[in-house]
Amino acid sequence: MYAFEYHRPASLKEAASLAGQAEDAKFLAGGHTLLPTMKLRLAGPANLIDLGQIAELRGIERSGDTITIGAMMKHAEVASSAEVKQAIPALAEMAELIGDPHVRNRGTIGGSIANNDPSADYPAACLALNATIITNQRKIAADDFFQGIFTTALEEGEIITQVSFKVPSQAAYAKFRNPASRYALVGVFVAKHADRVRVAVTGAGSNGVFRAAEMEQALSGSFTSEALNGVSVSEDEMNSDIHADSAYRSHLVGVMARRAVQEAAARG
Repeated sequence: MYAFEYHRPASLKEAASLAGQAEDAKFLAGGHTLLPTMKLRLAGPANLIDLGQIAELRGIERSGDTITIGAMMKHAEVASSAEVKQAIPALAEMAELIGDPHVRNRGTIGGSIANNDPSADYPAACLALNATIITNQRKIAADDFFQGIFTTALEEGEIITQVSFKVPSQAAYAKFRNPASRYALVGVFVAKHADRVRVAVTGAGSNGVFRAAEMEQALSGSFTSEALNGVSVSEDEMNSDIHADSAYRSHLVGVMARRAVQEAAARG
């Protein structure tokens, strides 16, 4: 690990100021991606700005048909939140599937979304639940936020403060996990909203998280697993690696989508 200066701001304003003044600065949330890459000397920021003590970045609140979660809320806190369980039980259940207890008690929702790992769970939830990512500068629709593997609409020095999710009438997340990392080989989040169904896929796409348009169209007509018969995603758009090839991932997308629909429909 290269030498760096460590900063621990107490407010969002202080964090933004540090980011604007410090040379080659990186924000630290849960640290599950940044710290390992620093240890391997694959990253060497000159300044590390720890967001962990900023109260403005915490909290969970429901207002009408949205539930808003502070960026520094840990996965375990989302999973155990009474507000989340009542509003969007599928989101709480998804958070409980992330990693292991160590990861869930350190990793944060904002850090996961900002990192946009191609196998992470939260990006799929954001797309399916028509989320808005709120930063210290603006509001960004999830459809515009995720722009490719490890790539987002965030600008230099911009800080995610909250994530606001639309409360669906029905939703579920089905995940086929890597047995070692618990990352999604394929994860499908399905959410039925008043105007349409949204289906988001993580772990499978060669360009990261994506919405499955044909599945959305089929389910908007009939929210049943049978509606997905004959509907698939192209192998050409799937990732292929040592864990699963593109054909297997394409098949798994269909399997996980059907399971998610069945679970959502059973929940009512």
